[in-house]
Amino acid sequence: MSTNEVSGRSASDEAARDYRASREIPLEGLAAWREAIAEHTGWGPGMTVLDVGAGTGGFARALRAWFGVDVVAVEPDPAMRALIPTDDGVVAVPGYAHDLPVTDGGAQGAWLGSVIHHLPDLNAAAAELRRALVPGAPVLIRNTFPGRAGEDLRIRFFPETAEAVAGYPSVDEVGDAFAAHGFDRRALISLPQVSAPSLAAYAAGLRRAADGKLRALSDEQYAAGLDRLHAAARERPEEPAVSWMDLLVLD
Repeated sequence: MSTNEVSGRSASDEAARDYRASREIPLEGLAAWREAIAEHTGWGPGMTVLDVGAGTGGFARALRAWFGVDVVAVEPDPAMRALIPTDDGVVAVPGYAHDLPVTDGGAQGAWLGSVIHHLPDLNAAAAELRRALVPGAPVLIRNTFPGRAGEDLRIRFFPETAEAVAGYPSVDEVGDAFAAHGFDRRALISLPQVSAPSLAAYAAGLRRAADGKLRALSDEQYAAGLDRLHAAARERPEEPAVSWMDLLVLD
């Protein structure tokens, strides 16, 4: 999760709260992600994981709860960072993917959730993660990638948002940038997440201002998407709001 999902500059306190309310996925909706992370890492108590571009800390909290790791939640925006739940085992610090506030080899893994398309320099980020991680530590990238986003909820109901995704770095572009710094691609998996128990609940929780893809739509496009979403909710009231994203694993 990234600051830039809220604003190209600094998020206001209200925008940060809207982001947390509308964009964070409930832990119970992330069962498939928990299983996949467990399968592809050896993360456990006593290890440190970097959550790079932590936003309001939804995944920082999840990683701590699931695996007992110590999480360094790196988030440049102060309004977003202030909402990260810094309970025992989670610390929130300012920083960037290209300038991480940790010692050389200071972490056993890194998590980048919905942030890779905001990084101005993939090469610099990969080099910095190589410095910050112990050799062989995994980097897990949760993102939407061009050509693989057909099951994204927003694209399903607001198809014009696919235009933004088309400009994101591709899987190959990300893999090549990290390969230049010694990372190998280990897995690419498409995983479901339950954003809300019903489409109606999902619609009620949307905050256009907190979502860069929705903000980019015209008022007419946004209204048409809401009409599609509400119609689907009426037709299938029991259908949960399930979206799919990719997990790219490098080490």
